[in-house]
Amino acid sequence: MNHDLYDDAYLKGVLDGTKTIAMVGASPNWNRPSYFVMKYLQVKGYKVYPVNPRAAGEVILDEPVYASLADLPVTVDMVDIFRASEAAGAIADEAVAHGAKFVWMQLTVRNDAAAARAEAAGLQVVMNRCPKIEYARLCGELSWGGFNSRTISSKRRKLA
Repeated sequence: MNHDLYDDAYLKGVLDGTKTIAMVGASPNWNRPSYFVMKYLQVKGYKVYPVNPRAAGEVILDEPVYASLADLPVTVDMVDIFRASEAAGAIADEAVAHGAKFVWMQLTVRNDAAAARAEAAGLQVVMNRCPKIEYARLCGELSWGGFNSRTISSKRRKLA
């Protein structure tokens, strides 16, 4: 797998194959990226389980926060990693042990060794991408975030 360039069909397959997500590194602070990504994914119909050992026992967006993947009441489809690249290795290994199908590492998070281990165990991996951005882009949504959906452009097309 070339983790520098993902085919749209691959990303769509991961997003379509996901119904439940464990968001490792979810924050209870409304102004953190993980908070609004979690909210967006919930609105789109995903069941998101926040995982954060420092916030365990709290509630984020009406969902109880769990200390680890092992504490979750269900086996999730995707583990979304909102942690530093160095921490992604152990989390990817936990995702394999948990029985997840997908490991998704957020923007700026990349750990090639972790990806290789997860893929060797049969999981699909996405690195340095955001599921919120990719979902919106692949669905052609225009959002307040200003992300390029490639649907509408302000640039004038050259006439033939």
